[in-house]
Amino acid sequence: MQITTVHEALKWASSFLEKHNCESKVAEILLLHVLDWTKTDLIINLREPIDAETLDHFQLQVKQHAETKVPVQHLTGVEQFYGRSFDVNQHVLIPRPETEELIQCVTEAVDKFDFTCVDIGTGSGIIAVTLVKEWENRQVEMLATDLSEDALIIAEKNADKHTAKVKFYQGSFLDPLIEQGKKVDIIVSNPPYIAYEEAENLSETVRNFDPEMALFADQNGLAAYQQIIHQAGQVLNKQGMIFFEIGHTQAKAITKLIKQQFPKSEVTTFQDMNGKDRIVRAIT
Repeated sequence: MQITTVHEALKWASSFLEKHNCESKVAEILLLHVLDWTKTDLIINLREPIDAETLDHFQLQVKQHAETKVPVQHLTGVEQFYGRSFDVNQHVLIPRPETEELIQCVTEAVDKFDFTCVDIGTGSGIIAVTLVKEWENRQVEMLATDLSEDALIIAEKNADKHTAKVKFYQGSFLDPLIEQGKKVDIIVSNPPYIAYEEAENLSETVRNFDPEMALFADQNGLAAYQQIIHQAGQVLNKQGMIFFEIGHTQAKAITKLIKQQFPKSEVTTFQDMNGKDRIVRAIT
């Protein structure tokens, strides 16, 4: 098939991806990226010719995604989250729609005006940066930690991109804050929570390309929660709040962990858009 127009290129890519059991919508995402167009540009110029160099580059990326299952976000270098564009790469977890629900849960629950919040295991910085932008009318000190230096480079880039004031610390969970004697009012985290035994159930795109340290945890996926909750006793101010994104089978175990550390806390589980347990909130 000879391809001469933008429409023909899109049609070829959609068909190629479907034959390789990939989502056909990736064709449009990659085409917009290669052409540096908006969706409106595409609609207006569908019948326009596509030059050979652009076509070659587009076909190469389509084939790379189909044959290796590399995430489309690693090819484009960006992902949309909560209405904003964030830089991503192989060193950070690709943002998930469920995490947008974590953001919504946090912003709806917090009614303070002046407070300190920490995002633990920040990765690309999407949670910390998004919360700062959503709380622009408040006096917020936003902190964020991550063990990975490579991840923090991306997180800082995203904070600069969105002019979000975030203080980043390298270290394991709350260790950097404990070392500096920092106290916070709110803890937010989407930590690694998949048990290693569940790896074979993940898609190739997730299993082979998302960073392992952002996905998996010991103790049936509970190890990160255990450490964060234990450390929270040294960091969280009185009447503080903890928000976790969780695996859909972990609510009961995490609630128990929180109650052991904070016996008088009020713990609530929230479901995601699919009706699965996804967020745990604790008011201490």
